[in-house]
Amino acid sequence: MFLREPSHILLLLLVLVVLFGAKRLPDSARSLGKSMRIFKGEMKEMKEESKDPDKGSAEK
Repeated sequence: MFLREPSHILLLLLVLVVLFGAKRLPDSARSLGKSMRIFKGEMKEMKEESKDPDKGSAEK
């Protein structure tokens, strides 16, 4: 595995700070969190629709 040791994680964080800058990292993390929340909600909705096939046809 790539990130087994703490030194690997620190090196990765250092590279991210150098590439993106310390000011842009919190905004990027916030955007990623919002995207993941939307993605999880859509996946949950798709699972619910597959369990109840009548629900999707009733809306149309």
